[in-house]
Amino acid sequence: MAEWLKRGATAESKASNDRAVRDTVETLLADIEARGDAAVRELSNRFDGWDRESYRLTASEIQDCIDQLSPQDLKDIEFAQTQVRNFAQIQRDSMLEVQVETLPGVILGHRHVPIQNAGCYVPGGKYPLLASAHMSVITAKVAGVPRVATCAPPFEGRPAPAIVAAQAMAGADEIYCLGGIQAVAAMAIGTQSIAAVDILVGPGNAFVAEAKRQLFGRVGIDLFAGPTETLIICDEVGCDGELAATDLLGQAEHGPDSPAILLTTSRALAEETMREVERLLTILPTAAIARRAWDSFGEVIVAEDDAEMVRIADEIASEHVQVMTRDPNYFLENMTNYGALFLGARTNVSYGDKVIGTNHTLPTRKASRYTGGLWVGKFLKTCTYQRVLTDEASTLVGEYCSRLCALEGFAGHGEQANIRVRRFGGRDVPYAGKVEAD
Repeated sequence: MAEWLKRGATAESKASNDRAVRDTVETLLADIEARGDAAVRELSNRFDGWDRESYRLTASEIQDCIDQLSPQDLKDIEFAQTQVRNFAQIQRDSMLEVQVETLPGVILGHRHVPIQNAGCYVPGGKYPLLASAHMSVITAKVAGVPRVATCAPPFEGRPAPAIVAAQAMAGADEIYCLGGIQAVAAMAIGTQSIAAVDILVGPGNAFVAEAKRQLFGRVGIDLFAGPTETLIICDEVGCDGELAATDLLGQAEHGPDSPAILLTTSRALAEETMREVERLLTILPTAAIARRAWDSFGEVIVAEDDAEMVRIADEIASEHVQVMTRDPNYFLENMTNYGALFLGARTNVSYGDKVIGTNHTLPTRKASRYTGGLWVGKFLKTCTYQRVLTDEASTLVGEYCSRLCALEGFAGHGEQANIRVRRFGGRDVPYAGKVEAD
């Protein structure tokens, strides 16, 4: 039976925090709905100290941001974007449209139709997370979305040059320097100066995530997102304490509510990792944030064997799952609930976050039980169609349809079938009547 050497925050404290965020977001969304740009401007001033005539950046402002980056900076962004674009295109190419004759004269099919307007949120108030521009904008463009609008908050009182450059290089059609609830609400609801989108994607803080949740239905969203989560699955063959501790704290620095969990079959490795965490927290530049996350949401679990680690990991359903064991493929073959797997010590979550090509917008809070992360398919609607080519086929299907409609008591539905049986089959079917089987 598994043993917890360290536990995280209780469900009750998490729920209390969630309620406070929910109430705040509900109030602010109603204000933006009612007052549009005026409310957006007030909130931007209030939360970001940022005001301007138009929050949309001009072409010259965008170019100025690009010019502030070094040639190496631009080359690095281009490399990362190439990896993201390549993998997104591979995913798109795997999605085949179909058309098949299922019965003589009956054609069924589906097409993958791009969403027409996408809104991409790029977080950047605390760190300028330009990688989120690659993950959202490029993926939307590979899917064929005609209009992609992006929002990112100001960083240190101005548009973040790296984020703006990444948005532009990724192919964004409209770039706004606007953050928080006001940004996602403006894109979803629409204001006097920002046209509404059809889907919202991209990570954000608790308020952005809650705003997306409350706006879902009015627009589509990529997924319900919470704080960054990481789960390290390891044993003494595939990992050591320093490596495990580094990878735990590398994700804990996202925010003070980011869960970082160690799951291992080795008690000695668990204890070594906990000591290494404490050592690294004395030298890590982002230790102030990582410490709070580790103290409040860090966990250390010792399991009996790999099978129990799979069971516990699937129950945790973490966003990121890093596997450093003697047989990482065992977890690839047996785990079912995760946002993304990182297999072996040579890779890590940071590679996926920044550059390797898989998408870093992933399900949190156990949402991996029912969804994967952002990918090209999120920007496509799989829409079916049907065509009946012959009188005989219409009559055959119509007779079955009529009888099934009668079983349900849907006379109007039944007549849609009956009129075609009469016209194309020459059958004497009374109005809203039931076609008898031969």
